[in-house]
Amino acid sequence: MFRWLMLASLLLLGGCASLSNAERERAAGIAVQARSTVVDCDRADRCAQDSPLRALAGRAFTESTADQPRHYATILDEGEEALVARLNLLRSATRSIDLQTYIFDKDDSARLVIDELLAASRRGVKVRLLIDQLSAISDLQILGALSSAHRNFELRVYNPTFGKAQLNYFDYAGSVLCCFRRFNQRMHNKLLVVDDAIGVVGGRNYQDDYYDWDSEYNFRDRDVLVAGPEARVMAANFEAFWKAPRSVPAERLNDVGRILLDSGPPTLPPAVYRRPERVERVLAEAIDDAWITRSFVDTALPVASVRYVADLPRKHRRESVEQPRNGQHVTEPQLDRLIAEAQSEVLLQTPYLVLSKPARTLFADLRRQADPPRVLVSTNSLAATDNPIVYALSYKYKRRNMRELGFNIFEFKPFPLDAPVDYRNLLPDPIAGDYPEGRRGGLLGGSAAGSNARPAGSGSRSSSRSQGETRADVEQRANPRTGSAYQNARERRRAAGSEVERDLLRTETRPSFLGSRAVNRPLPVTRQGARMGLHAKSLVVDRRIGVIGTHNFDPRSENYNTEGAVIIDDPAFAQRLADSILRDIHPQNSWTVAPRSKPLVLSGLNYSMGKASEALPILDFWPWRYATDYEFQPGPACPEPLPRQHPDFHACYTAVGDFPEVNVGPKLLLVRMLTAFGAGLVPIL
Repeated sequence: MFRWLMLASLLLLGGCASLSNAERERAAGIAVQARSTVVDCDRADRCAQDSPLRALAGRAFTESTADQPRHYATILDEGEEALVARLNLLRSATRSIDLQTYIFDKDDSARLVIDELLAASRRGVKVRLLIDQLSAISDLQILGALSSAHRNFELRVYNPTFGKAQLNYFDYAGSVLCCFRRFNQRMHNKLLVVDDAIGVVGGRNYQDDYYDWDSEYNFRDRDVLVAGPEARVMAANFEAFWKAPRSVPAERLNDVGRILLDSGPPTLPPAVYRRPERVERVLAEAIDDAWITRSFVDTALPVASVRYVADLPRKHRRESVEQPRNGQHVTEPQLDRLIAEAQSEVLLQTPYLVLSKPARTLFADLRRQADPPRVLVSTNSLAATDNPIVYALSYKYKRRNMRELGFNIFEFKPFPLDAPVDYRNLLPDPIAGDYPEGRRGGLLGGSAAGSNARPAGSGSRSSSRSQGETRADVEQRANPRTGSAYQNARERRRAAGSEVERDLLRTETRPSFLGSRAVNRPLPVTRQGARMGLHAKSLVVDRRIGVIGTHNFDPRSENYNTEGAVIIDDPAFAQRLADSILRDIHPQNSWTVAPRSKPLVLSGLNYSMGKASEALPILDFWPWRYATDYEFQPGPACPEPLPRQHPDFHACYTAVGDFPEVNVGPKLLLVRMLTAFGAGLVPIL
């Protein structure tokens, strides 16, 4: 009884005034009546933009037979290019656009996509947008405007707790008391399908930091663009989510409906871009056929076998005791099967190295084979991660992961020197006062990033950045005296508040009761500038099978979130994906995790005590760790990076500590408390 009284009090304080059925119907009617019916185009192709990418899909269907479907696949590694590809595809749509995502912001990149979706609906294209409630648009004015924008544009919200779009801390508290499991069952799928012919799947949400556009923190992420018949499977999976009872039209939510009832359909606020010159650049590239061909079509691979595997909404039904899986989990078993069948090598990339019991069993079985495959794991360092809580909880198990499971672990650096990113995007904003007006052209060597007038068809942004140019090259060119163009703007940005801290809760892994900015923001680092964190979720098995998707290979992905992935059985594609992951684990971009040099005395006791502490279900009391991070020191005796098992490893690598480049300060206590007492949270992280 006390629990329900507390819940009622919290809901009352949170202002959760539910609409009656009659009010909800009236609100929906207001939205429907306000929707424009004007269609700007009377052509059969809906005035779609000619696109080499859309033509690539046509070629795939032409070359396909019922027995031998043909596909083309392109890996989207660079953030801004991934945004350009999306914009180009949206403009090429002739019939339908289905977009499904976990996070949808209202910043520059997200607003660009919203405007393109609305423009497509006005051309006559059927547009459906499905967003998860927890981290997507919560602005009631925007949601109200979108729900009443056009008859060809539909917006639904997945699993809206308490029937609301906008949550407050009372709602978070209420979710713990009444419906913890349901609240944490999120739609983590990210999918874009155009005309049931071409699809994009991967880790990227719709927010600036997924496209290298955030001035403080950006994600190193990856998508795959697939053209061909498998796009129909993607569309069918989207349809299942769209029709699920948990997918609620935005106008039927309590708070959105109240806006519609009280003041009618709101007007979509005008777009006010922080970096208009950057917006103009990507819009120009999105209509540049030569640029699109060079960037995406020429790099596309004809692939032998493509499968889109994705969970369905029924994963979120309560599982029976007799049939704990009951056909509800789709993605995880198929990925597990690929790993279990590995013969020579597993390349795994995940932002959060938190293993469930089944995952540990899977890798332990691999390890026990007579000739076990090599396992390379690319993941985040504490300095790079967007979720220090998850890192702290996985930190306890480095010994187990390395010694018992055989992992070779590489932790991504916050300031990688050779990531697949246009490093000009990470420089301070020349328009916002970081540099004098007259230096805009000189800042970037006269590139388009410093210009407000870039003509369409003027070529790739790479024309101003030499092939293979790294962060260090751009920093030196931008500010040769200091070697860092970032330093001049740091204090101004700090005074204004980090975008990471002041805007959104952007982590994908938090449970409901860890939903505050204080516990989810990245930790401060010792260097200045825009840092990067790993967010890609990819897998390569035996350089033969490549996987790109949304599954983090963690307990939340297995038990709480719905996920999706593209599995491509093709050696050429697998090798290209492997090259991308191997680039991320190169010493320029990652530290190597390895056992410490054994002390001269008491090494056996230290190891035994650490192992005993690790085995405790909650407490982790032993302060001396089995492993730490190492930096490669090239030289005549060390010309190439070495595996940690090599006898000369410690001669070529220098220990840099457990938390390199983290300005832990007083937060060291938080990290140690989490590693010591937080292991019980692992199943929900």
